[in-house]
Amino acid sequence: MKYWLAKQEPSGPRGYPLSRLKKDGRTVWDGVHNNLALKHIRSMSPGDLVIYYHTGDERQAVGTMQVTSRPYPNPEEDDERFVVVDVKYKSTFKRPVTLQEIKADPRFEGWDLLRISRLSVLPVPKRIWDMIDRMSR
Repeated sequence: MKYWLAKQEPSGPRGYPLSRLKKDGRTVWDGVHNNLALKHIRSMSPGDLVIYYHTGDERQAVGTMQVTSRPYPNPEEDDERFVVVDVKYKSTFKRPVTLQEIKADPRFEGWDLLRISRLSVLPVPKRIWDMIDRMSR
């Protein structure tokens, strides 16, 4: 099993907050066009866990979801290189973990969330996953 972080704007016309995923139960994770983020999606497998991260004004990890499908071409796109995965709601953090907290902690130094801030899907090393999990309680 691998661990990931996926960013989503929680408000606005294309916004999709974690609370909506919780209500819907599952969704297609789409809208990714960055080549590196697409490479990460292509590396996802059913059962992988994903930190749900609200972007925009919030900038915080708010919960988790689980990958339920292998990557496949986005049926809404004309280009097969734009892939998606199906995901399902897993949990809401008791306490969100903010980007400010992550930046202030030297144990996160070098992580892609801080190095490549515009990247919408990125791997999470297990030790960082565990730290965020502890911080969210």
